[in-house]
This record gives sequence, structure tokens and C-alpha cells, in this order.
Amino acid sequence: MSLKKRKLGQTDLSISSLGLGTVKFGRTEQVKYPNTYSLPSDEQVADLLDQAKSFGINLLDTAPAYGSSEERLGRLLAGRQDWVICTKVGEEFINGKSVYNFSADYTKKSVERSLINLKTDYLDIVLIHSNGHDIDIIESTDCLSTLQKLKEKGTIRAIGMSTKSVEGGIKAADLTDLVMVTYNPISTEEGIVINHANNKNKGVLIKKALNSGHICEDAFKKNFDFVLNKEGVSSVIIGTVNPEHLQTNVQIVENILR
Repeated sequence: MSLKKRKLGQTDLSISSLGLGTVKFGRTEQVKYPNTYSLPSDEQVADLLDQAKSFGINLLDTAPAYGSSEERLGRLLAGRQDWVICTKVGEEFINGKSVYNFSADYTKKSVERSLINLKTDYLDIVLIHSNGHDIDIIESTDCLSTLQKLKEKGTIRAIGMSTKSVEGGIKAADLTDLVMVTYNPISTEEGIVINHANNKNKGVLIKKALNSGHICEDAFKKNFDFVLNKEGVSSVIIGTVNPEHLQTNVQIVENILR
């Protein structure tokens, strides 16, 4: 098995049609998955990363809000140049709750910390981790302009926003390289954002394609088919720490895109 790559908008990045979400690598509290889970061991994480790579997955999605995820990736990831790492700014998870800060100073410090955690001198993708007030973040904070400056310096290769509204997604697609949006058969509102981004030749990452796992496995194929055949979608992010689930997802995606 080897997943096909897709170009990420106008960037020079090519990413696998399925990306590996890593919230389960570093955080167990206040997550939206239906079943509880324990953090995997370092050996389990390393094995899962090796498995993902063998399937042709090169996109990893992480964030400061995902607990120890960044640090574990930095410690365990082999062959940094073979991976496209997407991280975020704006949200941290502290003492069991999300804390948001979109100031210029905080944004710079967050990027600097991610560089240290991931043991790298550049970040492939950095997204603004929205608190739901997309337009306010874009228009009334220095977060986006700070990321743009860091991109100009070469610290970041592509910038974007993980949005929570149609209006915010459209605005982010106009001003950045890519957006991350929610899209699945029962949540189609942000399809408008995908269409807009596609018209602008901007990248689109999909979150919650499987409704955070709140569907039966029989519906996985239907959801993947629905999302991956939507014109403009660059990649679908799926979080798992289960090797069998990862293999099943890859097989489904490969059959859809064959």
C-alpha cells in the first residue's frame, strides 16, 4: 500500500491524501472521541509512525493543545525531511482546559517552542487554532501578520487556519495558504469554504471526516468516499493510535482513490 500524494494548494508541499492526527499521542482529557484511551508508549508511537510511513503517509497533524504530542514527535520521529508536519498556534491545554492567546508575542513564542519540541529548524505548516471567533482573530489580532512575517523569514513554509465558521474559512482562504475545515456527510456547511478555497487554488485539510469516531465502522467508507471525492480537498486528517485502525483506513482510502 502506498497512498497517492496531492499538491497543497499553491505551496511547494505534496501531502498524502490521508494525514495522521496525533492528539492521542499526548492528551486524554477533554477530547471528543467516544471511547476512553490511554497514552501509547514511546515504542507504540514509534511503531505507528513507521507503519504510517510504510503506507505512504507523510502528513502529521499536531498542536501545542495536544499535550505532549509535539515533544513526542520530536523525540521519536525518524527522517524529519520525509515528513510534512502541521502544527498550530493560539491554543494551549492547561490544567484541563483550553486557553487561547492570539497576540504577536504569544504567537512568536509558540512557534519558537514548537521548533524546540519538534527538534527542527523550520515548520512545514502552522495553522491558527481558532476559538470559534474566526473573523475577530483574523481582523483584530496580530496572530496572522506575525505568522506571515515568520513565513517571509523562512521559519514557516505555509500558514493557514483551522476554522469554525463559513465566514472565517472564506476569509482565511483569501489571506493564507490553506484552511482546515470540518466536513462529512452530516456536517456539510463548510463545503462552501472548500469550494472557495479550490477556486483560489488554496489547500484544504479536513478534520472530523469520521465525526470524531462517532459513527460505526461500516460508515467509514461512505464518509471517506464523500470527503475525498470532494473537489478541492487536499488531505483528510484521522487521529488514531491503533495500528489496525490505521491499516483499515489506508486500505479504504486507497480503494476509493484507485
